[in-house]
Amino acid sequence: MSTLARLVYIAIAWVSFGLGVIGVFVPLMPTTCFMLLAVWAASRGSPRFALWIRAHPRFGPTVVAWEGERAIPRHAKCLAAGMLAFSMLVLALTVSLLWLKLALIGGLSLLGLWIITRPEPALGR
Repeated sequence: MSTLARLVYIAIAWVSFGLGVIGVFVPLMPTTCFMLLAVWAASRGSPRFALWIRAHPRFGPTVVAWEGERAIPRHAKCLAAGMLAFSMLVLALTVSLLWLKLALIGGLSLLGLWIITRPEPALGR
């Protein structure tokens, strides 16, 4: 792999990781998907960074569960459902166009349904 490609992967990994950290605090901003993207990019550009993310006490268990079993831990499902519900409430109160409001809330509802129907990790049961 060229040095430029490696640097691009590392940049994607760091930006994704940063966005994932922001997502912990900001509604409508996902965390796990950015962490998964960060691990994917880091695996190609900086395997040491990817291992660090997987071992991280806050983000690692969810990433490892998804990579190994395509599973989402119960606490992550509950947090995601709560944040999605809060986001839908904010959208319901702030978006003025009815069609846009319904489309966004419908999309978030489908996302929530998909998340809660994912299996839980075998070790977490």
